[in-house]
Amino acid sequence: MNSHYQVYLISDSTGETLERVFSALQAQFNNFQYKIHQCSFTRTENQIDKIIHRCVTLEKVMVLYTVVNNKIEKYLIKKCEQNNIPCFGILANLINSFSKLLHQEASHKPSGQHTLDEEYYKRIEAIQFTMSHDDGKKISDIGKSDIILLGVSRTSKTPTSIYLANRGYKTSNLPIIEDQTLPNQLIKSLNSKCVIGLIAEVSRISDVRRNRTHSINENRATSYTDINNISKELENSKKLFKKNNWPIIDVTRKSVEETAAAVIKIFDIMKSK
Repeated sequence: MNSHYQVYLISDSTGETLERVFSALQAQFNNFQYKIHQCSFTRTENQIDKIIHRCVTLEKVMVLYTVVNNKIEKYLIKKCEQNNIPCFGILANLINSFSKLLHQEASHKPSGQHTLDEEYYKRIEAIQFTMSHDDGKKISDIGKSDIILLGVSRTSKTPTSIYLANRGYKTSNLPIIEDQTLPNQLIKSLNSKCVIGLIAEVSRISDVRRNRTHSINENRATSYTDINNISKELENSKKLFKKNNWPIIDVTRKSVEETAAAVIKIFDIMKSK
């Protein structure tokens, strides 16, 4: 008997919202073993019939859905009930509660969050900016950045920058390289922006660097992964951050999302001053 749950994520849009909610949900249960079946852009009864037909052939199956069309939602619920399939709506109750609170009907429009509005184009612009300003590639217009991240190699600068860009923040990141100093003119221009220093524990950086060099079969000089050398790099970076009063975030035990949340909090505080 299969010990894994067969989890059908049914959405009338991309399924991005549903996937994120399920990811947060499953993280609360240590012994929850599952296999995901993505069913995006499900907008007809015929599509639902085909999904349910697959479900009934499986053991330990459940359905989670984000379907905003009332007719299709009711049809999905009915089909699940008829076949004794556990079925959970992620947005339905929340939409109804909002509707009552706001005293207005919801639009029930699939992909409503993906409207090509000003906010959407702002995010796209931020992503393009961030990609072209990764790892100090371009500093001539660094003053246009919303956020600037600094740190030694392997302190999660790039993934954090990309995550922030997806949230609409133009983000540049600059590496702090051994025996190299940032130009005074550059430091002056940075001091008028939201600059944040990223650090991590020496052992964490050493492990990440070692894995990195192995993955690309690179025989880089041992100083790159040497504990003592990394410790020196970190101390120099901390001195730089403290000298310029730049906030510091330790990313050692933080996910990219947690680091980005801390960055945004600092950005909002600085912006409100």
